Amino acid sequence: MTPKAAKVPLKETALNLKRITEIAHQLNAVRPDFDTNAFVQDVMSDLPRLELKDRIARTSEALHTHLPVTGTEALDTLLRSLPPTPEAAGITNDFGRHTYSPHSDFVARYLRTGEYLAPALDALTRLTRYFSAEVAVRDFLNDFPDETMKAVDAWSRDEDHRTRRLASEATRPSLPCAPRISLPTDAALPVLDRLYADSSTYVRTSVANHLHDLAGTQPELVLATLRRWKDTAGASDQHFAFIARTALRSKLKNGSADAYAFLGYPHDAPLQLTPLVLERTELADGDVLSFSATLTATLAVPVDVMFVISSTTPTGKPREKVYFLTRNTARPGRPLHLSKPHKLRSTATTKITPGPYTVAIQVNGRRFPPVPFTVVAA
Repeated sequence: MTPKAAKVPLKETALNLKRITEIAHQLNAVRPDFDTNAFVQDVMSDLPRLELKDRIARTSEALHTHLPVTGTEALDTLLRSLPPTPEAAGITNDFGRHTYSPHSDFVARYLRTGEYLAPALDALTRLTRYFSAEVAVRDFLNDFPDETMKAVDAWSRDEDHRTRRLASEATRPSLPCAPRISLPTDAALPVLDRLYADSSTYVRTSVANHLHDLAGTQPELVLATLRRWKDTAGASDQHFAFIARTALRSKLKNGSADAYAFLGYPHDAPLQLTPLVLERTELADGDVLSFSATLTATLAVPVDVMFVISSTTPTGKPREKVYFLTRNTARPGRPLHLSKPHKLRSTATTKITPGPYTVAIQVNGRRFPPVPFTVVAA
């Protein structure tokens, strides 16, 4: 059997010698006095030991050091160095190439002043087509909230879907791996009202994730917003269903009766579940947990079924992982057989450690009695 190739970390493919050299040559093509060799050597003296976020910052700092101009002249140089279109840059997706991530970082780091505010925000609308610029925008939202929100409003009306998506993504309350913003968590709701029925999946997905962030602290507001959108019928049924389910995904995992009811799954439906049967009750990391049960109903009812694996961390903290199992309709006289072979596998974020575990079925948010099993050392 051929050994499985080791996965190359994102940081190694995102910004490396080849891409730093590409940036240098593109800048030198519009500014012959830009010293490509000095720039590349400067960046590469540190890059191999840095994680991705620091690689972006380090490249941005080197741009500032080696560009022979500053301010709007530097900004103009960066923009003129871009290939004429994202496609010409070899970009085949909406998110872009990390080659251009230092450019937006440069704008946020060195042009985030009142003097350069307007051209800097304009530049981000172009740069986001080469690499999504929401992280850079958040620094402007914190320092110049009113002016930046005016730009965000304009972006939400832009003809380019990547710019429209920037309006939603940059204002997310809890954007991963990004600075927090000091705006009220619902500040961008008018923007979402404009974008939830957008023609682009890229934009609608951002709207759904934005609402998901908001649901963490204001679930009632999110449900009210979804009800309003549903009543106006601005989006197709399929698109709206995706937005609602994505926005409510954590609430569904947590068993929120209101979230399930909104999606048409009654929390108190007349359902019965036979005791959960495990194929094995002693497993190790890498083994398959197989379980089965039968769901019955006294009247036809739609069901959304998940299963929950519970344990404790090495420090004694309770831990739950919730997984989707099936969506179906339970009908009288037609039992639903539920089964799943689930591989217990440690990941980068969750380690399978020896100790007591349980698995339980959750139907429409209602948790049925758990069944214990044990994880042993491999």
